[in-house]
Amino acid sequence: MTMYEAFDIWKRVSDKQLIRYRCFRNLETNRYAVQSSDWYSLPIDSKRVTFLERQFLEVLAESSPDERAATFESLNDAIVAHERKFDDHPGLIR
Repeated sequence: MTMYEAFDIWKRVSDKQLIRYRCFRNLETNRYAVQSSDWYSLPIDSKRVTFLERQFLEVLAESSPDERAATFESLNDAIVAHERKFDDHPGLIR
């Protein structure tokens, strides 16, 4: 059974907006994947925070990070690939 280290990387977009990248490192392969990027704006909505945390766990339970996203040798490469794939996607909730 594959094990993963989960961690967050934060990016300040402005003085009122943040992005939290939900990242994983596969402990067997030492490769990185980004499962999602969660956007937060002031004022912080506690219901949205709760929803995003639940969604993170549900997605992880449904499929492994390696199945859901491409993996990369560096964390930076994983984040850049995720941004390219999703940041310009219309209809994303920010």
